Amino acid sequence: MTQPAVSSAKRQLTHEIISGGSGLLLALFMWGHVILVGSILTGERGFDWVATMLEDYYIAQPAILAIFALFVIHAVYAARKVPAQLEERRRLQSLAKGLRNSGREHVPTRTKHSPFRPHLESMLWIWQVRTGFIILVLGSFHLVLIGIDIFTPLYGDITGLESISSTARVAAGLWIPYAVLLLCVEFHASVGLYRLAIKWGADLWLSRAAMHRIEQVIFWVVLAVGALTLVVLAGWVDPPLAFLLDGGGA
Repeated sequence: MTQPAVSSAKRQLTHEIISGGSGLLLALFMWGHVILVGSILTGERGFDWVATMLEDYYIAQPAILAIFALFVIHAVYAARKVPAQLEERRRLQSLAKGLRNSGREHVPTRTKHSPFRPHLESMLWIWQVRTGFIILVLGSFHLVLIGIDIFTPLYGDITGLESISSTARVAAGLWIPYAVLLLCVEFHASVGLYRLAIKWGADLWLSRAAMHRIEQVIFWVVLAVGALTLVVLAGWVDPPLAFLLDGGGA
């Protein structure tokens, strides 16, 4: 192998490690984020206690900066796989339509339908690219908004996160982009971890079917918790676990 080829291979490996590693860290953070924001399920008291604890111990301030940097790094390195030219994007759209329609068209053979079926993992990749673009826009907005909350009193009565301003914003209409962001993030993260596991050889111990089922379980469980949290933040449902803190204060 020539020296340029070796250098190119090393560079590609470095890019894969950075892209996969940053994606893994963001997915782990996302699960933790769902749990922390889910404190609203115990009521405003529980949400404010968690937020105050994170800010008083200077966890939230460096964390938001680190996550924003990690978000940008992942977007840059993951974007190198995304077709940048218009013609390539058109081919991607054509591929998506072909995969979606494969197996449905009538063909003049002894079989009623074409023997080809949509390739699941190719479709997962295509939708991961699509959700990635949405996350880039809505995720950037969310991180900037939370950063403003943590460092300034611009959107609340105090510097830092607080339940009153957070629930008011969500109820006023932010539930719409947050619902889209929640769905896209959960899909993007679960599929990304599934593809990352396969890429680094996890299918030597587990079948792809088993890993796909695990990915689906993670997706639906985290999505359900996130959706319940969102409807509570929007004020449509009372916090279902508020009795836990009420009982502790009695």
